Amino acid sequence: MKVLKFGGTSVGSAERMKALVNLIHNDEPKIVVLSAMSGTTNQLVQITEKLYQNLNQEANALIDALHTKYKQVVAELYSTEDKQKQALELLQLHFDYIRAFTQDLFTIHEERAILAQGELLSTALFQLYLEEQGINSVLLPALNFMKIDENEEPDADYIAKNLKAELAKYSGTNLFITQGYICRNAFGEIDNLKRGGSDYSASLIGAAADVSEIQIWTDIDGMHNNDPRIVKNTYPIAELSFDEAAELAYFGAKILHPSSVLPAKQKNIPVRLLNTMQPEAKGTIITAESAGGSIKAIAAKDDITAIKIKSGRMLLAYGFLRSVFEVFERYKTPIDMITTSEVAVSLTIDNAKFLNEIVAELQQVGQVEVDKDQTIICIVGDFLEERSGTGLKIFESLKDIPLRMISYGGSKNNISVLINTTDKVKALTALNDGIFERRNINA
Repeated sequence: MKVLKFGGTSVGSAERMKALVNLIHNDEPKIVVLSAMSGTTNQLVQITEKLYQNLNQEANALIDALHTKYKQVVAELYSTEDKQKQALELLQLHFDYIRAFTQDLFTIHEERAILAQGELLSTALFQLYLEEQGINSVLLPALNFMKIDENEEPDADYIAKNLKAELAKYSGTNLFITQGYICRNAFGEIDNLKRGGSDYSASLIGAAADVSEIQIWTDIDGMHNNDPRIVKNTYPIAELSFDEAAELAYFGAKILHPSSVLPAKQKNIPVRLLNTMQPEAKGTIITAESAGGSIKAIAAKDDITAIKIKSGRMLLAYGFLRSVFEVFERYKTPIDMITTSEVAVSLTIDNAKFLNEIVAELQQVGQVEVDKDQTIICIVGDFLEERSGTGLKIFESLKDIPLRMISYGGSKNNISVLINTTDKVKALTALNDGIFERRNINA
């Protein structure tokens, strides 16, 4: 059995849903994980924002507009009057449910219930289309088996037990459709795996069902060696290790959710990144093995804040680093990069929600400097200690870019530099020319 996850663009229209059937309709057992139709989650977020502001009339207008959009999809997707009628009735139920939240107090629990409607709609409509086409499939409600614990982490044992119980109900069925992103929390309420969580859903489901492969289908033909939105002549990477893919995903590669690699890595399940628009493209395969070589790819992560804390004493006093890290732990703020000297430590964060509080506490242990609007450039590959020349390629390419921080040694797969965001395009282009120029010419 395999897991195939399709993102919002892959189910973004009636035409795309119809094309999707060609990719999944065969005798191979599979679980298909679907995101919401492209744009839906953003529109649902806009609706919740209006409800939080008690702008119920404006919320209703947005709900009506989204309902109209889905009616058009129904008109284009189904060819029989019976299925069109079923689909319109389905839409009415879901949008009446959303409209009900305009009548009462709105809280975060209601918000999560509204955000779940995108995936519930896409899977229900697609299942109806499969029925119309005479394709034997089963719609598995993710809310029956996907669950997070009190720490908002996936409950792997619960997921495995309940998913296998659901699959066991349909012996002989080879095609299952389910929702990405959505789950229940420790209290049984509708919740989610946060934005981009459909990738995570696919990996968790794959691990729970012990599948042979997890496929992530998007509108890009695999993980590219650089950001194709910024840099010309990028190319897909044929092979990556789990560690390399995790570094790239965390530091900005948009094709894969950062959390989605871990469950597959733990079960040693290959992850394949494929393109629904070009299904014949080989894409990228992610496994436990590295293909070798040196630099594989580059990614950039924006909205970074750099914080420098200088000790009040010469040399780092005993307990100084512990005092610094405890501040970030109290505010549950992860650190991305860190460098130290004899008298100071510099680090970066990508969540500035509690920046003022963090700075106030850090000022009790030393002098604090803050730089906003920074970008981490992450250079990923297999940087074995015995290889030489890797650093020279990187820093020769960046010779005209002011570097705020450099981090190397914490991982054999990652060299990171911190720059001003205004230099991001220049830096990515320079690295591409300096590192990948020969391969670009031959691509």
